[in-house]
Amino acid sequence: MLTVTLYTRDGCTLCQKAEEELKRLKEEYPHRLVLIDIEKENISEFVDKIPVLEVGPYQIKAPFDNKTIKMTLGAAQDRMVQLDKMNLESHQKRVERGKKVSFGDKLFHWLSYRYMFVFNAFVLLYIGLAFLAPVLQSTGYTGPARVIYVVYSKLCHQLAYRSWFIYGEQYAYPREIAGVDGLMTFEEITGIQPNDINAATHFIGNEIVGYKLALCERDIAIYGAILAFGLIFSLTGRRIPSLSIAAWFLLGIVPIGLDGVSQIISQLPWDIIPIRESTPLLRTITGGLFGFATAWFGYPIVEETMADTRKIMTVKIKASQADVN
Repeated sequence: MLTVTLYTRDGCTLCQKAEEELKRLKEEYPHRLVLIDIEKENISEFVDKIPVLEVGPYQIKAPFDNKTIKMTLGAAQDRMVQLDKMNLESHQKRVERGKKVSFGDKLFHWLSYRYMFVFNAFVLLYIGLAFLAPVLQSTGYTGPARVIYVVYSKLCHQLAYRSWFIYGEQYAYPREIAGVDGLMTFEEITGIQPNDINAATHFIGNEIVGYKLALCERDIAIYGAILAFGLIFSLTGRRIPSLSIAAWFLLGIVPIGLDGVSQIISQLPWDIIPIRESTPLLRTITGGLFGFATAWFGYPIVEETMADTRKIMTVKIKASQADVN
């Protein structure tokens, strides 16, 4: 039997007329009718095109008349008959899969609506654990704190002079060459030379200077900005269009590239450019721009994929429910 999907919404008179015509043609062209409300199912693809009728590979969009509906049903029925006569194994398997709603189908259907909750929760947890490490360290739970620091050390350099600190005299202890006024330098407060990378990486802090977060300043800014855009994207109904690749490059890549690469090159032993060390403020700005622009570029693209999944799974599940009823 044909599965006919009609995309509608409340108050659409053309949709009601199409539904009535499909019911009238049901005896001539046997089919199961699946009604999808595009607003309830969050299918923005057809916002300005409804009613939209899909049957097999055929799709017609408003405006269409009764003759067009009948021609579409006839073409789909002829195609189904021909495929059944050919008795192709691939076709039979596809038909059988279409009749069953698996756990995977239900999971992907659920995820297609709630993927941003999953993404935001993951990023929040990731940042939250970076803050939890110094909290645990300061309250005497050094074992769990060390576990977080060790795990995150595989994901971030954790250089103390490029990290935020809490519970101490300052929020950061930059290197002397960074030239940040009003802050004691990392060398002054710890006695560790900044070229001692191993010591700077493993220095967590103490009761006087406080304890560093498990992620560096730039990473905190990156993931914080990703979370910020993720929340905005969710609260606006995932309708924000994707940032162009040119804008992503200019806003996200260029600033962080100039700040990070120039810092690296300046500290090489070849005196290519004057030595410089980025500041906590610059790392935060460039990291934030990169994270926000990347999420702005990527999340709407993910939504396009999820919208397709949402549509396919919704039709399959509703068709299955129609068979039961």
